[in-house]
Amino acid sequence: MKNIFHKAEQKRVYQDVVDQIQTAILSGEIPKGSKLPAERHLCEMFQTSRGTLREALRILEQKSLIEIRLGAGGGAFVKDANAELIAENLAMLIQSDAVSLEHLAEFREGVEGAVSGLAAQRASALDCKELEALMEEAGKCREQGIKEWGSFVRVDEKVHQAIAKIAGNPLYSFVLTSVHTNIGRYYDKFLFVGPHELEENYQDLRVIVDAIANHDSETASRMAKKHVRRFAEYMKQKKR
Repeated sequence: MKNIFHKAEQKRVYQDVVDQIQTAILSGEIPKGSKLPAERHLCEMFQTSRGTLREALRILEQKSLIEIRLGAGGGAFVKDANAELIAENLAMLIQSDAVSLEHLAEFREGVEGAVSGLAAQRASALDCKELEALMEEAGKCREQGIKEWGSFVRVDEKVHQAIAKIAGNPLYSFVLTSVHTNIGRYYDKFLFVGPHELEENYQDLRVIVDAIANHDSETASRMAKKHVRRFAEYMKQKKR
């Protein structure tokens, strides 16, 4: 590990230390489970004070990149920077005031339009069968009416997540899973739901899924954008 780190830049020294260690962990130069050198050695490598180093380690621990263990055999150990940890951070961003209703609508319209178009190009027969099974589940909720809105929303999330998976790009799948897992708070706060909205939501999903089954990329993309735009407008109206 001796040659991985170099003298920290003097502007916001602790941040440079954070950046160097984080890059080494995420690139695999420091494998998960490894123990970082002792504080004294790290201070020598970065040519910085112990207080600055400890601030950097505290931030890395908050990011769930390292774990500080106390006692004999303790120290800073590298954690597995897996998708679950990253998803938690993304979820916190979505749940924070940093992401407005307008931000979410703009993001979803562009991304879900692209994802639905790709899904229509790449869907296999098995993919279409799984989507149809979800639509049958959504249809049962629809038949029960507005009292089953909560159940319908959960199926709606599954449909969107399945479409993202079918698109074949793990980045789309990862991000949209995080978005749809945390989107309920926006519905609860901004969306008035009645029989009309339930029926519109179901019909939108029906058209999108049919377009994917028919490998109609243009219709799938256009309808996904329209679906997001329509319900975003409903929420904006309640917000006013």
